[in-house]
Amino acid sequence: MNTSKTTVYRKLFLAAGLLALGAMGLVLFPSSGSGTPQAAPAEPWTAAQALEPAALARELSGGKEADRPTILCVGFHALYQGGHISGALYFGEGRSEQGLAEIKKWAEKQPRTMNLVIYCGCCPLTRCPNIRPATAALREMGFTHLRVLILPHDLASDWIAKNYPTQKGS
Repeated sequence: MNTSKTTVYRKLFLAAGLLALGAMGLVLFPSSGSGTPQAAPAEPWTAAQALEPAALARELSGGKEADRPTILCVGFHALYQGGHISGALYFGEGRSEQGLAEIKKWAEKQPRTMNLVIYCGCCPLTRCPNIRPATAALREMGFTHLRVLILPHDLASDWIAKNYPTQKGS
């Protein structure tokens, strides 16, 4: 093969590779059509509904018991059994239809103005499969004082390791 044919084939191969990379980029990084990347979907909670662990620990340790929030764990049952925020209730996983049904069954009987905090803590919040569906379901049910405990890493790192009130079992 002469060098001019080799050069042509190399250029064709290079062009085909660049086209393939461009197509992969469109699949992996879709845009809204305006040439700008799409924004990540909004969280089902507002900034005002986000609650830091230290703030919840203070709420649990101070004031009258009647003023303390009801805490609902929407994570995995095995993790709840292994260790959960003291006094937290458990009805099911926020990611499963059965778990959401049990959470909603409990929530139907509760006043919509109750001071309610939900958390999962199974993994980093950005990847949590439980907190978003549970938050959305409770918000849609009309809870007006619903807050989400922000655990950036997990319950073990962001709550238990800081010696905040924890208990094991049911």
